[in-house]
Amino acid sequence: MGTEFKDEIEGLIDKRSQAYTDISDAIWGFAEPRFQERESSRIQQEYLSSRGFSVRADLAGEETAFIAEYGSGKPVIAFLGEFDALSSLQQEPDKTERCPIAGKENGHGCGHHLLGTASAAAADVLKTYMEEHKLAGTIRYYGCPAEENAGGKAYLVRDGYFDDCDIAITWHPYTMSKVMKGGFHLANFRAFFTFHGISSHAAGAPELGRSALDAVEIMDIGVNYMREHMIDEARVHGAITNPGGIAPNVIPSEAQILYAIRAPKVTQVKKLYERMCDIARGAALITGTTVDIKQVAAYSNVIENDTLEDIMYENMCHFVPIGYTEEELAYARRFQEVITELDKEGLKDLISILSGRDKEKKRQMEESPMLDFVLERHVSFGGGGSTDVGDVSWVVPTGKVDINCYAAGTALHSWQAVAQGKAPAAHKGMLTAAKIMACTGAELLEKPELLERIKEDWLEKLDGETYPDPLPKDVKPEIW
Repeated sequence: MGTEFKDEIEGLIDKRSQAYTDISDAIWGFAEPRFQERESSRIQQEYLSSRGFSVRADLAGEETAFIAEYGSGKPVIAFLGEFDALSSLQQEPDKTERCPIAGKENGHGCGHHLLGTASAAAADVLKTYMEEHKLAGTIRYYGCPAEENAGGKAYLVRDGYFDDCDIAITWHPYTMSKVMKGGFHLANFRAFFTFHGISSHAAGAPELGRSALDAVEIMDIGVNYMREHMIDEARVHGAITNPGGIAPNVIPSEAQILYAIRAPKVTQVKKLYERMCDIARGAALITGTTVDIKQVAAYSNVIENDTLEDIMYENMCHFVPIGYTEEELAYARRFQEVITELDKEGLKDLISILSGRDKEKKRQMEESPMLDFVLERHVSFGGGGSTDVGDVSWVVPTGKVDINCYAAGTALHSWQAVAQGKAPAAHKGMLTAAKIMACTGAELLEKPELLERIKEDWLEKLDGETYPDPLPKDVKPEIW
């Protein structure tokens, strides 16, 4: 194929860059949380419909989920997009101090406004490329809601919306450009444990009460002791969502705790969850209360695909370094000054890992506020996050890259990330991601032999396992 097709796709994206930027900035402004991304979903649906895609919406019980499709027959290439925001991260753009927006509750601290727009852009330009080169096949953009905390893609997987796909491609905004190897994405369950007791006056008749809050606290102690007896890579963290009131002289009749349970494999998470259910029942027995257990989300671990990610990596190396103006670098330096001290320490450690013994490379990274290079494939570090892309990867070979969109050291899920979300550097990262994904799709359409190699790699990684379908059958998408 040569590299001419990359120049052609780059030209198409650059030509439409303002439209993509406008969509991204609009979604940044909507800042809608999980399962409520109505305007964010609508603007993407309307754009892709105007570009000649057929659109199906309201899928798998998720009002804001949709699929935009073009073409027919095989192969079927899916681009995965997200557009949900995070609670309590409302923030004025470009401000280097905490400036919440009046009347707003949420903010795009994980860059999903960029994520979904780039994936939609990749599908859009690949459609044009297919038309001009008369390529057969089907391309789809999946508008996926509720990646944060609810795992919206798992519902789409459970209901069969990926069953006929051959490849899935996605990306994520980050503070460098890479294909991450190793167990970076952990499987993850979310579950509520709600205890019911008997209320009474804590001083006048304490013997008549049975404290639901005591049960929550005893369960949490039990979980703390469990931590000593689980694998090092596992994580369990909780939040008391209902303490049972604020009056100390009233024994609470109801209390609730929400846990996130993570481990490298979904089967490991399931076993931890079962142990925690036993701990909850034990806490209820000790306190004379009862407990309701409700799992509300499940994220499976990612099945990596070296063959597909090698293709994405090669395309990434074509478009990265991205290149920044002096003004953009000065902007990034201002945000580096206001990241937390812990994030500054984390950046220092990261640079030490990436530079190794190369003192000149270390100096360059320390002096640059943007890490504008491609991380080498063999380098692996970090870990602990979760993504519902993992569920897709169990049923279709899936590739993912991270692309630099923020000042080095910026933590995702922070107001500093929200503030940078409409900056030129963020837009450049988004457009670069679109180019990488579209070029990957074009290669797969023109070289069907790659699809077979990717599938072989995927089956080898699965090693006979099948999708564990970790969502209970009675669990439906809901706001909680």
